[in-house]
Amino acid sequence: MAAAAMALGGARTCSRLARAAAARGGLLLRPRLGGGGGGGRAAAAAAGSRPAPGGEVQYCAELLRKRDYEGFLCSLLLPAESRTSAFALRAFNVELAQIKDSITQKGTGLMRVQFWRNAVEDIYCDKPPHQPVAIELWKAVKRHNLTKMWIMKIIDEREKNLDDRAYSNIQELETYAENTQSALLYLTLEMLGVRDIHADHAASHIGKAQGIVTCLRATPYHITRRKVFLPMDICMLARSLSKKVPVKAYPAFFCTVALEDYLCNIRKVDFNIFHPSLQKKSTLLPLYLYIRSWKKTY
Repeated sequence: MAAAAMALGGARTCSRLARAAAARGGLLLRPRLGGGGGGGRAAAAAAGSRPAPGGEVQYCAELLRKRDYEGFLCSLLLPAESRTSAFALRAFNVELAQIKDSITQKGTGLMRVQFWRNAVEDIYCDKPPHQPVAIELWKAVKRHNLTKMWIMKIIDEREKNLDDRAYSNIQELETYAENTQSALLYLTLEMLGVRDIHADHAASHIGKAQGIVTCLRATPYHITRRKVFLPMDICMLARSLSKKVPVKAYPAFFCTVALEDYLCNIRKVDFNIFHPSLQKKSTLLPLYLYIRSWKKTY
């Protein structure tokens, strides 16, 4: 009974987060789209669909809610002037991330990655392709003067990852995480108007920690593909940096709440990364995020 009540409380908190964000920033989310099969066909259809005029924000938000739920929740907590841009950036990351799992031949993946490389080039020439994520990313670039280098690093690193080979050492995994997860955080800091060396330092460590934890969480799925997953001894290094990070940067780092929740849960099951409980969505995560947001800390 207590567990059910806690789960219900988490669901209600998620709903409150969405309503509060919508009220502050004018973002209205449609009901969640239905599930269903289709795998790669569904992903391809989603990538090629065109929403109604002005529906690009909604498209990005729904893509995040389905494919990057934690990123969706964290984006809701950003200031209104940064929120839709964060949706666009993370939706862009989702589009790239799902390429690997939706192809059977590397050549197909390379073509899709090249589409996004060309799209970013066009975005910075004020000629975005007629694709909802690309259109919203263009708006974000214009709104916040986002650094092109970080966006390109995400594309380049995702392309390298199509080789589907195991990381040979922790340094390789850290490099991958730095050029994907940390790059996303650097861009999020730019959206918040934060350009601070201490915030960048924290973003680097947090991004690496997130990359390592993501590998651990995905192990049950990827183990059949003979992937190698590495220790997480770096995962808690960023906490000691928080005293030097400007408060304005804190919303960019709310992803640490999800990392901390996972690390806490994995300790409870004696570090068994295959334990079924670790594959379930955390119903209390919205509550933890709300509390951390209210306390103005990460």
